[in-house]
Amino acid sequence: MDKTIVGIRFQKIGKLYHFDASREPDLRPGDFAVVETTRGVQLGQVMGIIADPPKPPKGTWKHISRKATPQDLVIRESLGQKEIELMVAARAAAAELKYEGLKIVKAEFNFDGKTVALLFNTADENAEPNLGKLRGTLKKEYPDLNLEFRRIGPRDVAKVIGGMGACGLASRCCSTFLTEFSPISIKMAKAQGISLDPAEITGMCGRLRCCLIYEYEQYVEARKILPKRGKKVVTPLGPGVVLDSIPLKDSVIVRLEDETGTRAEFLKHELEPWDELEALRRKSEGACDKHDSGGCNCGKGEAKAEGSEPPATDD
Repeated sequence: MDKTIVGIRFQKIGKLYHFDASREPDLRPGDFAVVETTRGVQLGQVMGIIADPPKPPKGTWKHISRKATPQDLVIRESLGQKEIELMVAARAAAAELKYEGLKIVKAEFNFDGKTVALLFNTADENAEPNLGKLRGTLKKEYPDLNLEFRRIGPRDVAKVIGGMGACGLASRCCSTFLTEFSPISIKMAKAQGISLDPAEITGMCGRLRCCLIYEYEQYVEARKILPKRGKKVVTPLGPGVVLDSIPLKDSVIVRLEDETGTRAEFLKHELEPWDELEALRRKSEGACDKHDSGGCNCGKGEAKAEGSEPPATDD
């Protein structure tokens, strides 16, 4: 029997994990399911059926334990309230114990309610805080819980906290639709002609903005076919020099070589390379190198001496 592999997400904007749903034929996208993971029992939402799933990491896909019931969803809501309560308690305890630079970002319960992960970050990324005192304080208040501390990076912190994006949108990309983070480099900003001012290219997380990668490939491809700055071109209004390019419009800004020095925008298909046209012009005006014996009729005969007679032709 062919396996039915589904993608399940445990957080609203989280990574997609694959599970075998062959034992639950009635499971549909949007349903919730209980599964066993490496971190314990979890409740996740089915996002879709995977037509061509990748190779399973450990030989086979884990089976879905069962489809979630209405009671499971009530428990999920209850755990959400407990997560907020525990997060607030952990932050208060960390402040009382004077943990400098420690930020408790979120608490995440397993579905069984026995294990909880406290996601944290530190101001100094290289620091390894000793959380023994914090663990001991919380265990006194929550003796039945298995506490885990899990460090996350600045981008993940911004994803969890959310907030307005630097572009002015109501939500940040990371907390709206980005499920995984791509490597971002400064060359992406340079390729797009974006100011390298840190305030312009840095996100709320203190890292280069994720959006720098969105149009990067289009800029790279466009610049391969558009004339570069300083290149001489022929436009419908005459020859000129390229001042700048607008890759996403497939156009360039040209300063015309006339008396006014007008600047105008032209699409790529409206331009001709000046050097190629100049080479063709010189070639057309040059002597023919194929008909040394005379009688050339290709339009490129040797220059005639002034007053010479044209070659005789048959009537």
